[in-house]
Amino acid sequence: MFCIMLMLAGMYTSFAQNSGGKVVSRMIDSKALQNSGGENALRKISVYLPPQYDQSSQRYPVIYYLHGFMGTDSINPAMKTILDQGINSGKIRPYILVIANQYTLYEGSFYSNSSLTGNWVDFTANELVAFTDNNFRTIAKRESRGITGHSMGGYGAFKIGMLHPEVFSSVYALSPGLLAFVKEFGPNSASYRELQSIKTQEELKRTYYPKVLIAVARAWSPNPTKPPFYCDLPFTYEGEKLVVNQAVLEKWEQNMPVYMVDQYADKLRKLTAIKMDWGRNDAPRFPIQIGMLSQRLENLGINHYAEEYIGDHGNKIWSKDGRVLNDLLPFFNDYLKFE
Repeated sequence: MFCIMLMLAGMYTSFAQNSGGKVVSRMIDSKALQNSGGENALRKISVYLPPQYDQSSQRYPVIYYLHGFMGTDSINPAMKTILDQGINSGKIRPYILVIANQYTLYEGSFYSNSSLTGNWVDFTANELVAFTDNNFRTIAKRESRGITGHSMGGYGAFKIGMLHPEVFSSVYALSPGLLAFVKEFGPNSASYRELQSIKTQEELKRTYYPKVLIAVARAWSPNPTKPPFYCDLPFTYEGEKLVVNQAVLEKWEQNMPVYMVDQYADKLRKLTAIKMDWGRNDAPRFPIQIGMLSQRLENLGINHYAEEYIGDHGNKIWSKDGRVLNDLLPFFNDYLKFE
């Protein structure tokens, strides 16, 4: 009996080891991220490798996950549990997932090319993908690459997927942000008024919306001659009067997907699949702006999925009843090419 118990214990331990993937870290010294804005071009990435990766010669599709504002490349134990469960439950076949650290001095790159902070689109679509293909057993074809992310990362996933359908075949944007000028980021919100009274980085760090605006402005409308934040804004105030900087407004619209999709409609049509979702109880801007984007895509005849669920901005993402496990991973299982 004791021997049988030992044998069963050994089998359980072996199963536990074999049923879970592992997370490894690497560093990329990026050429695309060389910059004059003080950002570190040396970037850490975290890579989830599926169970049995080390024991096989199999090649795998890759999901590139873009983190949100104030996030990093971290794949914490709770996230890994969800990634493992996706495979073990059969929601998705074995795959690789990659997250790169795109945290900046102002807490987010907004996945954009900038003359001040570096070329984050190029880093993600070119360097990160090439590094992953060269260092891991990937299926190195667009049909086997998906891009996704949450919030700022959802914005980045949609934008980079739209710009580079030759690299990525499928896009899933979880609660994507800054798709248009609405609500908290609209011209008559309190955000621009609050920012106007802030003069130092220390003051800025104690805010949220003004801090986001500066991170965005450093990406989309940098101005190396304008301290302390070295950027221009589309809206300012003279007393109670709204002042619009038309040239800067146009630069921002050139980076906001609602205003971009007409120009890139043909590229969007090359994607295999597009999906967006949002929580019904999220901040007011999300249902509005994602609805605007979905309607514009529909008007252009671009097939996509757009889905509202009962949740807020973060409570149904990396949980057992959340979007990653139950919607995102099955989406990529359906639309990526596996070996």
